[in-house]
Amino acid sequence: MRFRNLIQFSVAAALSALLPGAADAATGGEPAQVDIASCLAAAAADDMDKAGSACAAVIDNEKTARPDLIKALIARGALYARHDQVDRAIADDSRALLLDPSLADLFNTRGELWLKKGDRPKAVQDFGAALRIDPNHEKAKANHKALSRELERIGAQMAVAGKPSFNCASARRPVEKAICANRELADLDREVYAANARVLREAGNASEAKALQREQDDFVARRNAGFGRPGYDLKKAMQDRLQKLNGVDGY
Repeated sequence: MRFRNLIQFSVAAALSALLPGAADAATGGEPAQVDIASCLAAAAADDMDKAGSACAAVIDNEKTARPDLIKALIARGALYARHDQVDRAIADDSRALLLDPSLADLFNTRGELWLKKGDRPKAVQDFGAALRIDPNHEKAKANHKALSRELERIGAQMAVAGKPSFNCASARRPVEKAICANRELADLDREVYAANARVLREAGNASEAKALQREQDDFVARRNAGFGRPGYDLKKAMQDRLQKLNGVDGY
């Protein structure tokens, strides 16, 4: 629903930016007699059947003036988007942007569609294009900021993925070497370390923090001593420790 509302808002702004008298200037003479009203009305009424034929008659007509063609593409693209036909919506918006690459609202709209499709790089590129055209475009600014932060977070996670809380180059104990050699165990070790650091930060006083750190030290000591013994499950031990740090319901 959020994406549908965003798309409807952005498309309305894009259509309003196209001046009704631009057809004469684009053709250099009399505008072509093409019935764009039926296309726009059907799309606004969310009538897929009528809009399909009415908009196709405008879009596929060689006599359609450029401004009318852009309007029809935007209207049909918005209709496709409302009905979750994202690829078709992107195709119509892309064609409209080729005809007029100055439409900041439409770049933002297509960015939202890319985001819905899960293509973050193309989405952030379109939000950026909208802002280059209109640096004060509020929706594009909000979208670009939120997505940029998400990409930074993902990048940070990828940078430490498969790396434990300690330096593997200085690992000496067998358990440490085992953790370094296994991506899942390395991620678990890092999560345990981060969870313990959070618990210490949230401690009510120094005495409580000291007791909590003693629990972590005891866990590490048991882990070091237990690794390699029959029946000892390192992964389960680390998962149990993480669950205890985060609480039964998680953090």
